[in-house]
Amino acid sequence: MTEAQNPLTPASVNLGTFTSNLDTPESALAIGAHPDDVDFGAGATLAKWAADGCLVHLLVCTDGSKGSWDAAESVEALINTRQEEQKAAASALGATGEVAFLGWPDGELESTMVQRDQVAWWIRKLKPAVVLGHDPWKRYRLHPDHRHAGWLACDGVVAARDPLFFPDHPFEHHRPSHLLLWEADEPDHAEDADGFIDAKYTALLSHTSQFESTMDAGTDPELIQFRQRVEAKMRTAGKAAGMVHAEVFKLIDDL
Repeated sequence: MTEAQNPLTPASVNLGTFTSNLDTPESALAIGAHPDDVDFGAGATLAKWAADGCLVHLLVCTDGSKGSWDAAESVEALINTRQEEQKAAASALGATGEVAFLGWPDGELESTMVQRDQVAWWIRKLKPAVVLGHDPWKRYRLHPDHRHAGWLACDGVVAARDPLFFPDHPFEHHRPSHLLLWEADEPDHAEDADGFIDAKYTALLSHTSQFESTMDAGTDPELIQFRQRVEAKMRTAGKAAGMVHAEVFKLIDDL
């Protein structure tokens, strides 16, 4: 993995006016492209909310079936492993809601009406006050699954809120109050992460199949360096937002 692809590479955050710390929602739904994306993007925020009584749900769009550098690895076994890892990570965050998987093949996710229907279905079923996801407008994003998962989070919110979309759903339409997008080039909202770095780190460590391919942490010394990168990114974000450690997002609250 190159430095530019590493989700924990400390990056500059555009200084500006940040809102901070939403009131803890009753429920939240985080939508990630792959198992582990939610934990990278919003793990500390979800852990903080869960500790304060929020019902946290996770929706993973792909099956994670290409998340290995071993060409001989069993795809079926890897899919099962990554689902179990994501469930363990959710427990580490204190998430007690659904951990759901759309199951689209890794690397082949699209943002068509078929997938939008599925995401809107879950939003209507779970009725989250806050939806979180990838920022699809991030410049120069290489991985197509991240782009499409971001669009699905945004487009799914629109479809879920309007009753004439997908009238065959067995649930009432639902309008979340806030949408938080991680990986934004120009974040404008920060969630204080102090006290929840350990929960985020423990959740990430649940994804043992990704130590080599995603985390560059195949040995104990490399795991120490990985922990340092987790903290460094949160310090960089916190400094821009006037906090010690933070996770930052693009906030959309006109839904």
